[in-house]
Amino acid sequence: MSERKEQRIADSYDAVIIGAGNGGLIASAELAMNGANILLLEQHNLPGGFASSFVRGRFEFETSLHELYDWGPKSNKGGTRRLLERYELDSEFIEVPEAYRLILTDPNEDLDVVMPFGIDAYLDAIEKEVPGCRDSVSKFFDLARDVDIATSYLGRSKGKPDQEVLLREHSNFLKTAAYSVEAVQDALNIPEKAKSILNAYWLYLGIPASRSNFTLFSSMVYGYILKGAYIPKFRSHDYTTALDNKIREFGGKIEYNTTVEKILVKDGKVFGIETSNGDKIKTNHVISNASPTLTYIKLIHPKSEVPEIAYKEINARRHGVSTFVVYLGLDATAEELGLKDYSYFICNNMNTDELYDSLNYLEAPEVQATICLNNAIPDCSPPGTCIVSITTAFLPGSWDDVKPEDYFTIKNKIAEDLISTLEKTTGAPIKEHIEEIEVATPQTIARFTRAYNGVVYGYEPDSWDSIIPRLAMMNDDKHIDGLEFCGGHGKRAHGYSSSLKDGQTAALLTLQDLQKKGELK
Repeated sequence: MSERKEQRIADSYDAVIIGAGNGGLIASAELAMNGANILLLEQHNLPGGFASSFVRGRFEFETSLHELYDWGPKSNKGGTRRLLERYELDSEFIEVPEAYRLILTDPNEDLDVVMPFGIDAYLDAIEKEVPGCRDSVSKFFDLARDVDIATSYLGRSKGKPDQEVLLREHSNFLKTAAYSVEAVQDALNIPEKAKSILNAYWLYLGIPASRSNFTLFSSMVYGYILKGAYIPKFRSHDYTTALDNKIREFGGKIEYNTTVEKILVKDGKVFGIETSNGDKIKTNHVISNASPTLTYIKLIHPKSEVPEIAYKEINARRHGVSTFVVYLGLDATAEELGLKDYSYFICNNMNTDELYDSLNYLEAPEVQATICLNNAIPDCSPPGTCIVSITTAFLPGSWDDVKPEDYFTIKNKIAEDLISTLEKTTGAPIKEHIEEIEVATPQTIARFTRAYNGVVYGYEPDSWDSIIPRLAMMNDDKHIDGLEFCGGHGKRAHGYSSSLKDGQTAALLTLQDLQKKGELK
């Protein structure tokens, strides 16, 4: 039996962060900036997780980001921008030109509309498309503003809000917190066509309006329309590598190609971790960017230390969707192809229950979210070319029974159908200009990130398990002392901006615990 190679990692840290996704990177940066001795471990050979990029031929493709929510211009900075500016990253972000273009392919719907950013401009555009709807949609945004303010207060309260403050200052938030998007929109008497336009962002949450929590959805829509949407000029890999540099600058340590096999727990308390290399590292604090499902089922050691309530919690939740993406490098410009807009939502109709159900079947779903990157960043590809990516989604398990011999046939058929829909709805001759094409399925994502079942969207944010109960219960939902979670399965639900903010929350809770116990060196 060969001797084990010498350990390369120091054997004791204030905190260990598992996974260098959005949440893990921010958690590491925040802890290191505040003087904690931290170790960030990532199984991949680069940072970012879904926040990355890859190169095929002459093109560098954004892996998954369409747009960042709550960024905003310098004159009206959003929370995401203020967060990343804390670390003085050397990264540039560009505003995308319009909110979205919504195209419904059902001939009975007859809807093709481009919606602008800015509340007043948005209200003008939706009133023009649906005369008489302005008042009801304006009330939606008024409620969304109140909800956004209340949500910010809850975040600052660190799970201990003052009930009198909630009752006195945030009554609209309390009135709507338990309701779905559909229920509130019906109560506001928003016309069906206006609801179709207003609900275009539903795919970013991945559950239908009948189940989507109003608090989460309205805050997202309000943030996009009020402050605009932004993307990193040099793809997500630019800001995630910038975060890597800052973590090291703050004194943090990062190890790539290192998989955590065990989180060591005794008497309900974390006391260390063990890596796939056999390194045993002492720590009383772990922040996991892996999902609670993966963490409790595979990482906690011994299994007897996982409390029954933790299993009940993860079993009660539904995993969100995984994505299917067609990456296209085209040998013609967006202008030559007739692609005038950056963001396209193309759906059969806006019955979100039907669209959600279509994500169950191994055929092209009835919804796609497509971007033409050059319409936000003109020089993102070589002269005379453009980059288009088509994204749709599938529910967990949809691809589980695909036989290896059928995989490429099914994958390519779905990709071809999605391209055909884009061609038909926009008139752009995509297929005859394909220079590079890459297709990522849920299986691709599972292999690349090792996310549980290839899930991209965290847990589905139903009202009972959306941002408000998660934030309100974040102190009570700690089942193992010293273990925090961050990222898309965390307190703010999924999405880039939510995951980034969740990383900071996990770090602040860990810092609080380190200081309370006198463990911060």
